Amino acid sequence: MSWTPYYRGTGVPPKDGAQVPKLPAPPPWRAPAGQEADSGKDPATTYRPIPGLVDAVNAALHLRRPLLLTGRAGSGKSTVIRQIAVELGLGQVLHWHITSRSTLADALYRYDALGRIHAHNLRPVNGRIRTDGEGHGDDIGEFVQLGPLGTALLPGGRPRALLIDEIDKSDLDLPSDLLDVLERGGFEIPELARYHKAKTTVRTADKEGTHVVERGWIQCTEFPVIVLTSNGERDFPAPFLRRCIRFDMPALSEETLKDIVTAHLGDIEDSITVALVMDFLKKLNTGEYVAIDQLLNAVYLLRGGHAPDPDQRQSLKNMLLQGLGRG
Repeated sequence: MSWTPYYRGTGVPPKDGAQVPKLPAPPPWRAPAGQEADSGKDPATTYRPIPGLVDAVNAALHLRRPLLLTGRAGSGKSTVIRQIAVELGLGQVLHWHITSRSTLADALYRYDALGRIHAHNLRPVNGRIRTDGEGHGDDIGEFVQLGPLGTALLPGGRPRALLIDEIDKSDLDLPSDLLDVLERGGFEIPELARYHKAKTTVRTADKEGTHVVERGWIQCTEFPVIVLTSNGERDFPAPFLRRCIRFDMPALSEETLKDIVTAHLGDIEDSITVALVMDFLKKLNTGEYVAIDQLLNAVYLLRGGHAPDPDQRQSLKNMLLQGLGRG
């Protein structure tokens, strides 16, 4: 790409007949979901595992245990599961992003009771809309949707890949709540267990996906391949840690950073790119909190002669590589 000031800060639209400039293609790592392959730089192929990570992944696969990756933000933890899924042909990765409000129940399934009541009351009976709850025949399956974890536990010929992202942001009890489900590989949906039909078709976390649940019980035939990520912000209970394969992402080196940039952007022998890598590494070594995608952003915009003058280049570098506020 080349640096172009599409926005000039004038608020003046193009004059009649003037051609509106077309915005540039996004960086390869910013392609919309599902279009990564079209960009030519799918993260699954550009990711470079650090030493020891491949062994940790294989240990988790052999033992059918979740892999807990701990490291600073932007170190590529969440990309690992995408690479695993591509190499092993596990299909689309399921994603459960953890917040302080996340619950195990939501990750397993959601039942829209109010929506069912509303639809039940509005369903036509003898050619008219009932308003008093009369009539029968509503399908509870229309109002049950499996979450990412619930979908990962569906039976199938191959395991599903599941990312549980930022587990350290969860409620204190959530890691322990996960233990029973991950050990058994199954769970009950009480609303379906009490339903008068033995088999119910419900929606899954996959786009337009459905699955027939029998007597309210879901049981995997293959334990899912699970990667949990943590930024190292808290400790976890020993029973939870005992059931995980743990790997701490080591400090990034100059060689590792150059490999990452090369994988995404090609040759990095120009002096601007090398200088950006060294500036980024210096920030890391002095304890400043910065992420790898910031380095990629800076290299993408500033390599070569894109920025018109040294002052603007320096200003852009300071903006793109500024610290994230915590170490």
